Amino acid sequence: MRFGNFMAPFHPVGQNPTLALERDLKLIAAMDELGFHEAWVGEHHSAGFEIIASPEVFIAVAAERTKHIKLGTGVSSLPYHNPLMLADRMVLLDHLTRGRVMLGCGPGQLTSDAHMLGIPADEQRPRMEQCLDAIMRLLRGETVTMETDGFTLKDARLQLKPYSEPCFDVAVAASFSPTGPRGAGKHGIGMLSIAATAKQGMDLLAHHWATWQEVAEEHGHVADRSKWRLVGPMHLAETREQAERDVEYGIAEFSRYFKHILPAGPVQGDSATEIIANNRESGFAVIGTPDDAVAKIEELVEASNGGFGAFLLFDHDWAPPAAKLKSYELFAQYVIPHFTGQLEGPAASADWVIGSGTEFVDRASHAIGKAIEDHEAERKARAAAT
Repeated sequence: MRFGNFMAPFHPVGQNPTLALERDLKLIAAMDELGFHEAWVGEHHSAGFEIIASPEVFIAVAAERTKHIKLGTGVSSLPYHNPLMLADRMVLLDHLTRGRVMLGCGPGQLTSDAHMLGIPADEQRPRMEQCLDAIMRLLRGETVTMETDGFTLKDARLQLKPYSEPCFDVAVAASFSPTGPRGAGKHGIGMLSIAATAKQGMDLLAHHWATWQEVAEEHGHVADRSKWRLVGPMHLAETREQAERDVEYGIAEFSRYFKHILPAGPVQGDSATEIIANNRESGFAVIGTPDDAVAKIEELVEASNGGFGAFLLFDHDWAPPAAKLKSYELFAQYVIPHFTGQLEGPAASADWVIGSGTEFVDRASHAIGKAIEDHEAERKARAAAT
């Protein structure tokens, strides 16, 4: 299993946006050092909280500050873009990052963004599907002529093939509608289950997988669980009580924001105390310890009816910056190695040595004593020779 984050980002209004963006870049650099595998960066244009307008520009800067972590658009809102221009930019990033780029696709989360562009909300998903069709054909090296309500292409083709062979990872967002699994199945690409830890989202995991499989088979593809990424919010601390105190910092503002962009926000309540209490009942977010995080991910594995390829932390500013970074460090220290199998080898080796009792200590003591005796014998032999 791989691990990463899904960074919209969510920055409450009233703070310096330049510094907020810098903290986002520093967080991805820290994730690179901590051994996270992926980071996905969002695209939004209104409402003041989610302030990255171009994930491609942000990724270009983040790539210069990192060495290993893969960087994806999380997600590019396809109805807002000409598919040729978006595909061209992603191929360029693929070359500039030497294969560390990924393309996440979605219809656009904020209907206020679509409103400013004159796109009816009920047209966002159909237009996303049309744009995705064109992008995948272009990435396969085809020449594309298409005319839709959202874009026109005439003999469109890419100048460069992707740096990645045969192409960089492409994934489509899925929450409650079947649009995501249908797109993943049709094109043989991955899926990003954004609301995986919400009760409705968790209940839909097996259904989404079944839809993905069914549509993939219809189009000659195989649904690949390694390309399935599940997203969920977590904040970790040494104790559950400390974690809950940490999130009193910003969880209420997060809740107020979501009430205006989604029919049912992910966290319910008006005050931090009420939201935290409601979350204990719903289990939507892990606000607790690394052990709680492990338990939630294992629950998701079971709900998915077969597992998935990556878990992404739904990034947020619920806690102060230092506590937020500490949460990522705890996740990297204890949660990631639990699922990647990196804890088993050291533990087995330690058990072997400790379980030996005094055997190896006795051997060491004997070796030291013998070295002393050998040295003394050699010294006496040299003295006798002179």
